Amino acid sequence: MGIETLGLGAAIIAIIVILAIFFTFVPITLWISALAAGVRVSIFTLVGMRLRRVIPSRIVNPLIKASKAGLTVTINQLESHYLAGGNVDRVVNALIAAHRANIELPFERAAAIDLAGRDVLEAVQMSVNPKVIETPFIAGVAMNGIEVKAKARITVRANIDRLVGGAGEATIVARVGEGIVSTLGSSTSHATVLENPDLISQTVLAKGLDSGTAFEILSIDIADVDIGKNIGAELQTEQAEADKKIAQAKAEERRAMAVASEQEMKAKVVEMRAKVVEAEAEVPLALSEALRTGNMGVMDYVNYKNIQSDTGMRDSIARTGTEKADVK
Repeated sequence: MGIETLGLGAAIIAIIVILAIFFTFVPITLWISALAAGVRVSIFTLVGMRLRRVIPSRIVNPLIKASKAGLTVTINQLESHYLAGGNVDRVVNALIAAHRANIELPFERAAAIDLAGRDVLEAVQMSVNPKVIETPFIAGVAMNGIEVKAKARITVRANIDRLVGGAGEATIVARVGEGIVSTLGSSTSHATVLENPDLISQTVLAKGLDSGTAFEILSIDIADVDIGKNIGAELQTEQAEADKKIAQAKAEERRAMAVASEQEMKAKVVEMRAKVVEAEAEVPLALSEALRTGNMGVMDYVNYKNIQSDTGMRDSIARTGTEKADVK
């Protein structure tokens, strides 16, 4: 009796283990759910997913969802997209949203958009409900030198055909900013911009800035316009200050040249005086030579000395008279 009981217990345990292994590899509940939803999925296909390390629920549940929405999607398409690293559920949701909105979106394109790193569901939603992108304040300078700051709201709609390889929001904002700066710069005055801010949006919108992007620009609206600094006056002030410094530098250069010239003339005067002293030093030598050779007599020398004394006395009297006149 004990042996029979042990055998029965072992058989029950073996059956439980076999059933556990079976239900681990064969998702019966998922297969039943697919049959109840009218989606034909082979039990061997589910086992093959297990062997390929594919979670069956992430394939079968989106397949059921797509079938109920009236979409024609095969299980091989979903499984291949899953193995490629894509988000199967998001792609199916995007296909359903596009189908409801009458937007043509094949599975291959939706899968490519998803694998490219873009949110395909958000793109479809943006195609139905356009998105508003608000730019920061963009500054430009009108022709009269006044700085004008403008903020724009860009209404865009996703262009599904250009989602793969198309530029993103940053490119749209950069192009609109460039267009605003160009429009402000071509305005004659800031008053013109303040009177007609819609001229900015019309000019920018006419340039076709959505070319090569993943979006289609529907409208560009100027949300706010502010007046900034008087850039023209500041530039003129800085230019005048620079001209002043240049003039001062040139004047200092001329003054330095004049000082150098003056010093040079003083040096020449000293040099000439030295030559005079040298010439005067030769006079006594010449006199002695003349006396020695007999070209000059003693009385001639005495007369020469008298003339020197008389000249010195006259110079002394002249200096004394000049000093008295200055004192008076």
